[in-house]
Amino acid sequence: MVRSLNPLRILVLVHPELVPPDSLKGLSDKEIHVFKTEYDVVSTLRARGHDVRPLGLKDELKPIRDAVEGWTPHVVFNLLEEFHGLATYDQNVVSYLELLRLPYTGCNPRGLMLARGKALSKKLVSYHRVPTPAFTVFPMGRKIKRPGRLTFPLIVKSAVEDASLGIARASLVDNDEKLVDRVNFIHDQIGTDAIVEQYVDGREIYVGVIGNERLRVLPVWELNFGDMTEGGSTIATARLKHDLQYQQRHNIKEGPAKGLTPELTARIQNLAKRICRTLELDGYSRIDFRLSADGIPYFIEANPNPEIARIEEFARAAQHDGLKYWALLERLCQLGIRRSHAITEEAPIAP
Repeated sequence: MVRSLNPLRILVLVHPELVPPDSLKGLSDKEIHVFKTEYDVVSTLRARGHDVRPLGLKDELKPIRDAVEGWTPHVVFNLLEEFHGLATYDQNVVSYLELLRLPYTGCNPRGLMLARGKALSKKLVSYHRVPTPAFTVFPMGRKIKRPGRLTFPLIVKSAVEDASLGIARASLVDNDEKLVDRVNFIHDQIGTDAIVEQYVDGREIYVGVIGNERLRVLPVWELNFGDMTEGGSTIATARLKHDLQYQQRHNIKEGPAKGLTPELTARIQNLAKRICRTLELDGYSRIDFRLSADGIPYFIEANPNPEIARIEEFARAAQHDGLKYWALLERLCQLGIRRSHAITEEAPIAP
């Protein structure tokens, strides 16, 4: 790999348990899979000649300040998905980086907040004429009564968690008794409000987007459910997404979406850009759709700072679009630096 002409000091924020080792020697595929993103980012940027330091961060912000004062990184590569054990607190870490005037990769705190609330994001994009399944939210501690406008089948999810946390085959319900049971599961086991939406029987479509003001849309990608389609309805459960043996056993794969007309491809990509602008997403994000049998791409959710391991769909879609993995990572660093410079230039000058 050719080394960068402009090496950077890069601080990589990760969960303490995901600080990657210097070598994968002696580790199984299952062990590596846990920290694959962290390892790929750190090892790739180091191979390019950058000075890269992972920092495990759980519930204290002071280590960031110490790193800034003692090392002065050029940019922070943000791989945190939670803080204090809460997914909704990731935006607070990014807000702290902004207060420090420290460039960082990925999405800004406003975008993280808007995308994290699935109900709010659906309301916002629906206002901007993006097709969205009908839905309702069942807050914790409230009576569970299905509104008449929602008809079965329905899918039950956490209103804020991502990575398919809490999604299983039982999340797809076809009667009120199962609905109540699954909403209670989200309340009790996941500890969040539940969002219940109309199930869209169709193809699982992902669209990666890179950029701040100018957006680059990656090729339309699809999760192929393999032999799971033989059982009828298909959903992207946590097991399906993260269990390597399960994926191999059922021939579950992802790759460029096939058979889409140029017009439909353009529509999906334009919707992805509209969603990013509506939710104020920048850096990099992945927009998830369900494509119905009659060709309507329904917005499911927005994922700022999605999985960026070399083997995951975002990096593979970028590679398919001519952007090598190392170039993708460096592009994200430069986007963070440029955004920080733009904010600094816009700041008022003290008298």
